[in-house]
Amino acid sequence: MPILDIVIPDEIGDVDECVVVTWLKREGSAVEKDEVLLILQAEKISFELPSPAAGQVTAILAQQGEVVKKGQPLARLEVSEMVATTPPAPPEVAAVPARPAGEVRASPVAKRLAREHNADLSLVAGTGEEGRITEKDVLVFVEARQAKAAPPPAAVRSAPPASPVAKRLAREHNVDLAQVSGTGEGGRVTEKDVLAFVEAQQAKAAPQPRPSKAEPAPTPSPGETIPLSGARGTIARRMHDSLQHSAQLTLISEADVTDLVRQRETLKSQFDLTYTDLVVRAVALALKEHPRLNAWVVGEEIRLQTDIAIGVAVALDDGLIVPVVRAADQKSLREISQESRRLAQRARAGSLLPAEASGSTFTVTNLGMYGVDAFTPIINPPEVAILGVGRMMERLIRRNGDMLWRQMMTLSLTFDHRAVDGAPAAAFLQAIRNRLEQPDWLSP
Repeated sequence: MPILDIVIPDEIGDVDECVVVTWLKREGSAVEKDEVLLILQAEKISFELPSPAAGQVTAILAQQGEVVKKGQPLARLEVSEMVATTPPAPPEVAAVPARPAGEVRASPVAKRLAREHNADLSLVAGTGEEGRITEKDVLVFVEARQAKAAPPPAAVRSAPPASPVAKRLAREHNVDLAQVSGTGEGGRVTEKDVLAFVEAQQAKAAPQPRPSKAEPAPTPSPGETIPLSGARGTIARRMHDSLQHSAQLTLISEADVTDLVRQRETLKSQFDLTYTDLVVRAVALALKEHPRLNAWVVGEEIRLQTDIAIGVAVALDDGLIVPVVRAADQKSLREISQESRRLAQRARAGSLLPAEASGSTFTVTNLGMYGVDAFTPIINPPEVAILGVGRMMERLIRRNGDMLWRQMMTLSLTFDHRAVDGAPAAAFLQAIRNRLEQPDWLSP
């Protein structure tokens, strides 16, 4: 019987490594197709990994708590029943004699494309190693089949206009923009349209990792030992690496947000709005003026990013996760609020996609609601800076000879001194403070 290596599937998105949370099957266990083998965690997002075929687990190659790379075998499965292929194409299209189902070997992306295009893999000529069917092979087969019954050229739909961020996301997720329905002005495809399309495709794909429905983490008891694994282990490893491999320094400043508080109360009558939303908008505008803070350190290079994608830290029962508000500088305050709320709800429900929690260029973390005045946040690598937001307090301030009660907010900017010097970092923090103190720029 054929042996199949179980690996991290391509469908979960741009993920380089995962942590093995727990195995639900043991060596020697029989397994049915789509039965869950184990639970993995990528960037603090847990999901179940189903079996792509029926058979028996002959070897477990990655143990609980182990960090595994994409493409690394997690287990070996002795297959008793290969994945069923989809209905065959019309006979006149077949240019290759059909193979027995058990001999079909194809990459995960090729299998997904075959399902999406209703292509019979037994009819596709494989050009990969030892005849393995590749993504390109499926696309060539589909194009050949479509050419047989293609409508006149005038009926072929061309790619619609799309925003720069939408185009980048489409490239990252291998999405044909011609298949995406645009909701922007004049049918323009937006970032949200591409993400919705990717999510819909991932929901249809099989095998499809499904978010784990684990119960909230129980409150630990005195004397209990908590292993540094799962989400806790991921956070521990990333924060330790961040401090070990960067030169971090924190600047602290106070902003008079009295006028901002009044503006927020006015805007709240139009839509839900948090102080974090206001800070995210102020940071996005400040990053446009200070691009050195919107950067990654990769190896020996400082890479200034073209997109402004702000991660917003969300506290969960068993750790922390950072969903990403993409193109934050191009979004209105209302759009930032809606996107932040949607991402936070998905994060707390355990349904956040890896693509929605990766690729940030700057991070904002707010501990003000816990009564924290100021703190030293740790940079989320490969970013070069992170902004911590403390609580607001009413203080008596002397101004123009008068004593006034004002609402003050503490801001803590941690930056990587390898990439940014103190003066540019201070100027960036000042730009954020100025916007929060003079909120005339605010609009829904």
